[in-house]
Amino acid sequence: MPLKDFLDALDTIKDPSDLFIVVLTGGEPLLRNDIEICGREIRKRGMRWSLVSNGHLYTRERHNSLLNAGMGALTISLDGLENSHNWLRNSPGSFEKVSNAITLAASSTRLNFDVVTCVNKRNIDELPDILEHLTGKGVRAWRLFTIIPIGRAIDNPDLSLTASQFVKLMDFIADSRKTGSIDVKFSCEGYVGRYESLVRDSYFFCRAGINIGSILIDGSISACPNIDRSFIQGNIYSDNFYQVWQTKYEPFRNRSWTKYGKCGNCSEYRDCTGSGLHNWHGDKSNVLVCHHEKIRMPECEY
Repeated sequence: MPLKDFLDALDTIKDPSDLFIVVLTGGEPLLRNDIEICGREIRKRGMRWSLVSNGHLYTRERHNSLLNAGMGALTISLDGLENSHNWLRNSPGSFEKVSNAITLAASSTRLNFDVVTCVNKRNIDELPDILEHLTGKGVRAWRLFTIIPIGRAIDNPDLSLTASQFVKLMDFIADSRKTGSIDVKFSCEGYVGRYESLVRDSYFFCRAGINIGSILIDGSISACPNIDRSFIQGNIYSDNFYQVWQTKYEPFRNRSWTKYGKCGNCSEYRDCTGSGLHNWHGDKSNVLVCHHEKIRMPECEY
């Protein structure tokens, strides 16, 4: 997308809150050579901005140029120790590059920095060692999440956790949070029943379309970029972004339509409201993954 098109859409937002932040993600945003220009333009508008990166292009020079452009927050993905990370990323040199990027980012005292890890069958048993690896680099915050069966995860069972592995993940996060050595938390992906107060700072709430909007590469207006494209609310090339935000987003803000399938008669629906919206794909007749269901299953002893 041409930078001007994105900035024009941003300019439709009038009087943004002091809490408003623009997150540049992808794909890989550092493949663009104008991210620093974009960041400066965002700051000129009185807005804060952050970046989500795989770390491959995050060199010391880029680190300094991004900070000079006003980047205030950064998230880098680390998906296991060397073999498991490189397997998931399908890149033999990925782990070394990401580790170097994490060292750089963690060295900045002014940067709000965290690492995210996609937990799967290949790295679930490595989590204590990953924790030690990150703590040794001075990382202060670590978010963990799982993969739902969309995209290539549909046909690759190694990408999805079993019910017992999911409970193991919850117990790991809960135990790690007691030590205080690093701020470990589960992501915003779904409701986790009795673990809610143990694995997060606040109870589950899917913020897609509530206080998260997005502009996709083709100009489509949506919310969390990981949700189904059927949720698109308009396009910046034909619609005013801020007006769309003010007047549309009905499926996000009234989620009574999620009371289908296993969610229809669930006693936890009031707290869950159908889980994260990225869990509703295809014909939306049933939620793809229910974490609470995994936790309740009798085979969840390990």
